[in-house]
Amino acid sequence: MPNQFSLENKVVIITGATGVLGASMSLAVAEAGAKVAILGRNAERAEARAAAIRNAGGACLVVLGDVLDVGQMNAACDTIMRTWGRIDGLVNAAGGNMPGATVGPSQNLFDVGIEDTRQAVDLNLFGTIIPTTVFGRVMAEQGSGSIVNISSLTAQRPLTRVLGYTLAKTAIEGYTRWMATELGQRYGGGIRMNAIAPGVFLTEQNRSLMLEADGSHTDRARKFIANTPFGRFGEPEELTGTLIYLLSSASRFVNGETVVVDGGFNAYSGV
Repeated sequence: MPNQFSLENKVVIITGATGVLGASMSLAVAEAGAKVAILGRNAERAEARAAAIRNAGGACLVVLGDVLDVGQMNAACDTIMRTWGRIDGLVNAAGGNMPGATVGPSQNLFDVGIEDTRQAVDLNLFGTIIPTTVFGRVMAEQGSGSIVNISSLTAQRPLTRVLGYTLAKTAIEGYTRWMATELGQRYGGGIRMNAIAPGVFLTEQNRSLMLEADGSHTDRARKFIANTPFGRFGEPEELTGTLIYLLSSASRFVNGETVVVDGGFNAYSGV
């Protein structure tokens, strides 16, 4: 019986692959047999991700570009198509938070940074919509493909302080459901869109909220851990099984769903 979870000979683009979670995702997708296009803005980190994949015997291509720039995404698409001739999967992992889009505990609630909040929404939401528009067009011409967006716990349950991130990730889940419906109706199940909502993972974007200068946990981090039945942060590689599943034919009847990977945080009542 064929391995339903194999990504053999598929071409998968991962935006934001230069981040902590993107690094683990890109390597896992390559190990599942896919050719991986690493798409990000930081050339040094992108090459480091590529080296890890090649050292493991995988095939990859580094493509530099800003997910908010339609012209750069079109150029990236042209490069990938010239190299491999098709696109089978897209992982919209570019995103993150920014300090100005958060509301500190001692800050006046109505002094939120409007422009920073807009930037956070742009990066996460339109940083998902723009690559989907560009690379999804190729999938439409092929009649097949799987798109995986990255949501967050904050779209499931409100988390204090992170206003811009909350707005963006909530919108991503709405976009996932809407686009999945349209894709299903127009392409007969050949193209799917789903999302993953990670729990608390230590990344570059949230490090200042989770760790003190001496490396110990902040009060916020301790609250997250106390309300996670597993009693710890997630490890990046713990997201990859769900990602492989959603990219592969094993999930071919799954569409418009958000899979929460959080060690039980969202399920726990606190009692």
